[in-house]
Amino acid sequence: MTPGRYRVTLVLDGRPALHGWWNAEPVARRQFAGLVGQYGRPGTHITLADEETGETLTEWPARP
Repeated sequence: MTPGRYRVTLVLDGRPALHGWWNAEPVARRQFAGLVGQYGRPGTHITLADEETGETLTEWPARP
């Protein structure tokens, strides 16, 4: 099975803690939002990226 197009990455205190891939962007965005709700605190970085284009679609915390 190949990974999906949309990748969510959770980094805790500078260490990768979780990676997930989904084929549908809405599903990946729900997963991203769930991780922000569960792990959103100082020392956490969460990203949603489009693996096809290489673009970061969103991240937490948001960068200016």
